[in-house]
Amino acid sequence: MLWTSELAEYLEDAPWPANKAELIDYCERIGAPPAVVRNLEEIEDEDEQFESIGEVWPDYSPEDDEFYYDDELNEY
Repeated sequence: MLWTSELAEYLEDAPWPANKAELIDYCERIGAPPAVVRNLEEIEDEDEQFESIGEVWPDYSPEDDEFYYDDELNEY
């Protein structure tokens, strides 16, 4: 499973909580790239309920946080 922040953004507005099938259905309905669906298909537990994208991809950081740190670095 290879996530990037661009791919993960497609899950930000997903109907949480959701299981694997619900997330795949959501991504197909919104026209997410095939890589997003492939990543979700690799999830092993079919019935697990995810509360947020952080449970699907623990390394995910909302884009707003990245901008915060960029601004902080530019101050020095």
